[in-house]
Amino acid sequence: MHAKTSSTSPLLPGLRLETAQQLLLQSGHALPERDAVGEEAWLQELIDALCEISSRDALTGLANRRQFELALASEIDRVARAGEPALVLIVDIDHFKLVNDTHGHAAGDLVLKSVAQALADCVRPMDTVARFGGEEFAMILPNCPPSFGEMVAERVRIKVQGRTVLVAPGLEVSVTVSIGGAFAPQWVRSSAPLWVERADQQLYRAKAAGRNRVCLEQPIVSLVSAEEKGLLFGTSQFQDFFE
Repeated sequence: MHAKTSSTSPLLPGLRLETAQQLLLQSGHALPERDAVGEEAWLQELIDALCEISSRDALTGLANRRQFELALASEIDRVARAGEPALVLIVDIDHFKLVNDTHGHAAGDLVLKSVAQALADCVRPMDTVARFGGEEFAMILPNCPPSFGEMVAERVRIKVQGRTVLVAPGLEVSVTVSIGGAFAPQWVRSSAPLWVERADQQLYRAKAAGRNRVCLEQPIVSLVSAEEKGLLFGTSQFQDFFE
């Protein structure tokens, strides 16, 4: 018989256990009965589950924006140290507002889940797929050379285009996505906002060109910006070589 657990725990300082369990139940997580495992093991499972829901988008199950930003910072560090190519894709559902306005927000949620699943089906275990906000998703593809970038992005676009979503009995809808992408400057410690901004600029190009298409920043255009030079060299005498 286990001793009664207090309403707060030394492993979860300041967090009431009742509140933690309620959060997990609302997110669909189930925990084992306390009598089935040791008290410490039960608390550890509680902590692990809370960490999981804090990093996931509740609707789609993908990484949330906070987790994406953490992964992006890690990738920036890896690119600067190892010089391996990496690609960020920003994926936006075309005319998503029309789906909500025509079929309702419940249908819109089903479409978001379907697109999320399509994106998840296209990636490797090392990749990160996140819901960036609203109908926008983001992907980090480590070790993705420019020669493969277009192919990967096209695979994502075609995968989404080929899916249909049952939003009501006898009613199916399909959507397309526009995709913008940018490669990280190799051997340079860039910044997350600069990298995402470059991908966003390509997304705007894809939208302006008619949607349902991929636009990637070409490697020859992936020049080191003045801000990135400062991050790498500061006031170093070598900065003149990049002018």
